[in-house]
Amino acid sequence: MRTRLLLLFAFAVAAVCTNAAAAGNIVHGVGVVVIDAGHGGKFPGAHYGGVYEKDLTLKVALKLGKLIEEGMPGVKVVYTRTSDKALGADLATDLQARADIANNAGGDLFISIHANAAPRATAVKGVETLIMGETPKEQRYNENALYESNREDLIDMSDERTAAIVRAYIQNLQFTYGEYSMAIARCIQTQYTKAGRNSRGVKRQLLRVLYATDMPGALTEIGFMTNAQELAYMKSEKGQNEIAVSIYRAVKEYSSYVLETRTAEEGAAAERATPDAGPQKETPAASKPASESAPTPAEDAAKRDASAAKSAAKPDPKAESAGKNSPKTEKEEKGAKDGSAKAGAAKSGAAASEPLRYTVQVLASAKPVPLNSAQFRTYRGRVKQYLSDGRFPYKYGVGEYDSRAAAQRRVAEIRKTFPDAFVVCCRGTQIVKK
Repeated sequence: MRTRLLLLFAFAVAAVCTNAAAAGNIVHGVGVVVIDAGHGGKFPGAHYGGVYEKDLTLKVALKLGKLIEEGMPGVKVVYTRTSDKALGADLATDLQARADIANNAGGDLFISIHANAAPRATAVKGVETLIMGETPKEQRYNENALYESNREDLIDMSDERTAAIVRAYIQNLQFTYGEYSMAIARCIQTQYTKAGRNSRGVKRQLLRVLYATDMPGALTEIGFMTNAQELAYMKSEKGQNEIAVSIYRAVKEYSSYVLETRTAEEGAAAERATPDAGPQKETPAASKPASESAPTPAEDAAKRDASAAKSAAKPDPKAESAGKNSPKTEKEEKGAKDGSAKAGAAKSGAAASEPLRYTVQVLASAKPVPLNSAQFRTYRGRVKQYLSDGRFPYKYGVGEYDSRAAAQRRVAEIRKTFPDAFVVCCRGTQIVKK
């Protein structure tokens, strides 16, 4: 009997601990954060003033992991390495091994820590954060290897087949992790700036390790080892602590952003599922940025607060009308729903009869965006809204064309404003797969 009671007590304690851990995850937008200390072992990275990049990145990575574990209960931290070791026989397999660790851990966020170098420009300083992607500037970086110590970390785009595959991946990235990778990168840079660092901004790079990880991710360059002042800062305990704190605060900000976005998506899905349920409380939602000049999560939150305050100040005509009229009978409500369903079917039929056309998509959002929004920049008022399935049902395109080739001819020009713009099929106001 005593043994049985002890077993029951142990089971209860385990259940409480499990529930507590689960409850901790509810308050966070991420459950598993993978921290990658760049280089290691026989791949030391940059080496200046008797200091190796692999040692700096490991020290910052371990400090960052400890901050997350202590400050974000319930979030699991996974390290690609916790000691000075290589993860592969050559650099390609080493980078793939890092991605494999992250993917096998079911990571929600991947952060790779590196240090920069500019041997022929020792006055260059500052921090920057890279995400997977390519712009003309980053193409030149790839060709000229501005960051010589990280030359082998870049994907070689000289082979046309490789380049085609990578560019197709980048386009598809918009529908998966592109928005979130940009969000964490912006959060990191914002926190660096608050800490007094010189920000070099968010940039797109063709990085192998980000290409291979199946989750939102960013690679942050914590400073230039070729700059004597920054090298001294990075190798000091004070500097390493401050860098780790900046990235930790960025992770917390990003976590809140993901949680808000998820709540907004669930609210939008519920609203679409029950169109006759009456006015819904507005929930914050995040538009999917199509380029680096899109608002930061903090700016999005400020705009949402302003919008909510404006809405609260206005009387709700629907609510007033509902107060004056008597409730509908069950029969009347059924008739209204039937009418709505018939109208929807008629609309779908009309759309199906329209010709297949093509547009250049520049933005996708979880909620409608005004066509004259500043987000569209020089194309403000010149975009059209389309609808599709998925987490971001509202798509915005520039122009409509009879053929894909005609639309493709406009892409280069539009990408000067929206680097991630690409061609999609449309029929009426619907995005269709073809």
